[in-house]
Amino acid sequence: MAKALVVYATITGNNEDVADMVTGALEDLGVDVEMTEMTMADVADFDDVDLCVVCPYTYDEGSLPDEGLDFFDDLKEADLAGKVYGVAGSGDTFYGDDYCKAVDEFGAAFEQAGATKGSENVHINLAPDAEDEERLASFAKDLVAKLG
Repeated sequence: MAKALVVYATITGNNEDVADMVTGALEDLGVDVEMTEMTMADVADFDDVDLCVVCPYTYDEGSLPDEGLDFFDDLKEADLAGKVYGVAGSGDTFYGDDYCKAVDEFGAAFEQAGATKGSENVHINLAPDAEDEERLASFAKDLVAKLG
């Protein structure tokens, strides 16, 4: 059975909801999933899973979650060759070009770590709605399909 770790950062609860939706969708596909808050996770935790998922929020003008800065730096230096990754998270379209910048920066960090992109990054405006839940279910299917 495939194993996944979903790591999230949240202030408002929006990204915990995103992580819950991804976790549920992966479980529905038969994946054994652990979900944890970013401050409780270590990048080395990804060594024990097949799928690596991060759900970061973007705040202000493109800033990464303060509580996730060390995790982000460690991710860039990790060796995740052979792992499949996905990134989905929330932001606020009010910030224009900086909308969901943390999602894309975490994606780039996974690529730097040698992981294989399992799905396109998912950007969610504020709280996830029913349409976002469908997009996250498709995201989960893409991730599992990439495992082969």
